[in-house]
Amino acid sequence: MRRVLTLLATMALAGGVLAAPAVAAPTTWRLTSPDGRGPTATITLGDGGLSLSVSRGRTVVLQPSALGVRTATADLTRGLSLVGKERHRVKERYETVTGRQRRHESDAVETTLRFTASGQRLDLVVRVSADGLGYRYVLPGAGPITVTGEASEYAVPAAARAILLPYNSRSDYESIHRHSTVGTAQTGEYGYPSLFKVADTWLLVSESNMSGAYGATRLSLGDDRKFKVTLPDAGGSVTTAPFASPWRTLTIGDLPTVVASDLGTDLAEPSRIADTSWIKPGVSAWSWWGDGTGDLAVQKRYADYAADQGWEYILVDSGWATWQPGQVQELIAHAKARGVGVQLWVRWTDVDTEEEREAKLPQWREWGAVGLKIDFMDSDGQERMRFYDAILAATARNKLMVNFHGSTVPRGIERTWPHVMTMEGVRGAEGIKPKPDRKPFPLAHYATLPFTRNLAGSMDFTPVTFSAVRENTDAAELALSVVFESGVQHFADRIATYANHPLAQRFLRSVPTVWDRTELVSGDPGDHAVLARRNGDEWFVGAITAEQARTLEVPLRFLGPGTWRAEIYSDTADRRITSVTRSVTAGDTLVQPVGRGGGFAVRLTRG
Repeated sequence: MRRVLTLLATMALAGGVLAAPAVAAPTTWRLTSPDGRGPTATITLGDGGLSLSVSRGRTVVLQPSALGVRTATADLTRGLSLVGKERHRVKERYETVTGRQRRHESDAVETTLRFTASGQRLDLVVRVSADGLGYRYVLPGAGPITVTGEASEYAVPAAARAILLPYNSRSDYESIHRHSTVGTAQTGEYGYPSLFKVADTWLLVSESNMSGAYGATRLSLGDDRKFKVTLPDAGGSVTTAPFASPWRTLTIGDLPTVVASDLGTDLAEPSRIADTSWIKPGVSAWSWWGDGTGDLAVQKRYADYAADQGWEYILVDSGWATWQPGQVQELIAHAKARGVGVQLWVRWTDVDTEEEREAKLPQWREWGAVGLKIDFMDSDGQERMRFYDAILAATARNKLMVNFHGSTVPRGIERTWPHVMTMEGVRGAEGIKPKPDRKPFPLAHYATLPFTRNLAGSMDFTPVTFSAVRENTDAAELALSVVFESGVQHFADRIATYANHPLAQRFLRSVPTVWDRTELVSGDPGDHAVLARRNGDEWFVGAITAEQARTLEVPLRFLGPGTWRAEIYSDTADRRITSVTRSVTAGDTLVQPVGRGGGFAVRLTRG
């Protein structure tokens, strides 16, 4: 027996009949955009399961990263067998009411890979376009399903720059971004969107097409330096087959491409509102900052001021429910007579049941309110996502526009529910309202948001608050009205404060809140941002800087032919605002020196 065992061992070492069976070669699928110029996604099926890697030219943007889901009855991350494949082109044209641009065109190749494991199906759907890709999981069949977790992860190279938002326990996305590399980033949880730079390529990671069928996920960075998609609920997400997960989105390209990308809305469901004529973006005065919600007389003053400025709305924040009967209706009538609409603040728990929504929303609409600010959701769990579904459907039926505060971040919502004018989900100017314990935001905070949070969708930062605890200059604060995009832009400072800034008042009378085109002129997250935006025949430029003084150049090649009138609002030596007007053409370049925390705003009109 000892001789036989020795012989068998010798045969095995020599490659004889007892050598381990050969491992089947992995199967790979190489997926590209219709023109072949976008990123390349490579899906691999091997013994370890499914993985995704992404490259742009010679740059490996994403190293092999696991894919798959686990349910209460099946592990669909291992043992998968391919049973089918489909491929088709997706071309769409659609419009949104708000955003960096209102007309959109998408052109992508969508590939569906169908797998089975343990008798259950998993479809992986991947859509690749010139500006990135999205993927989602589909579970066919019928009946209840509990998704307990995803294998989904992002293995971004360790040397890549990482601009990450720490995820806090309130799920309100009101932290300050951290700038590091992937290799040096702190382990922990991070919110969307997450931004990376790999060599010459930028990568923005988020998700799209959220609904109450799933919890809103976040990223968890472990010691292995991989960002794993994490469900918000310990018990997973309870849903019903057939089920399609939200899209995991990867916007990829140079920085101007990422800033201009429509990937998040391209992957969202089409509008559920057929008639959007009642949805009107605009500017709103907000008394909370300086005078509180106040009484009826205070609100009437703000309505009068909004009318004088040509602003469309006022926002009446918390406290109005304690007014005397009939006073809210009196305010709404007073404002309406002056062409100003009234938005009312409500806590989400005031409208979290069907009975409350059926009783209150029609009443507020009957009073004449045009919109609601809904506050303090403070959760990304599946139940809260179901609340978003319910309140969005109910407010749409009652033709009430919506502003969510204490909220999650947009995930393509402006396409599906166009009456969502804006959402907070940001460390905004509320955090620097003058109080003894308040400290100014880092200047890098302002220069990071145009490349992170605001790329997820409209952002209610409430900018242009000159009396805030801040270190940026007045001209830089004014420029935020262009740099930050929001379907309804709330200017929150006191009436008297704006009156002390007459040049700012003049600019704020003209600046719109929706755009037909957005271009990144120059920028680097956390350092500076110069954005040009067009509304109709007018262009606006907003420029802000962080720590370093410099001279910024703005080539005006985005202008049309002919002569244009440029109103330039910039800093004086004492950091106040000055204005000059000059004639320019598309061949000119504006050259503007700016100091630490400085900036400027420009309005460009024909003639």
